[in-house]
Amino acid sequence: MVANVSHTTESAVTSQLVVSSLTPCASYLIKGGPVPKSCCNGVQSLYKDAETTSDRQTACRCLEQAATLVPGINVDNAVNLPAKCDVSIPYKISPVFNCST
Repeated sequence: MVANVSHTTESAVTSQLVVSSLTPCASYLIKGGPVPKSCCNGVQSLYKDAETTSDRQTACRCLEQAATLVPGINVDNAVNLPAKCDVSIPYKISPVFNCST
């Protein structure tokens, strides 16, 4: 007997995951100051979860949408956040970013 099992490829990253991972960062992103440990835990977890190009593009689009919902984000704080959480990303965070690349 042979079973035919169909596999669908789903992204490991969802907008809900992105928002829940980065919610502890809101205060730092707006006001600066020390980065909460819970924020870095979320940044590191999200970085590990976004393994594929599709995952990273999904995370990027979610971040774009979330950023419009949180007024007062300081771009410099956003740019510095990955490094402050010991995460190295191969691109610069910017308000104008093409998530498809």
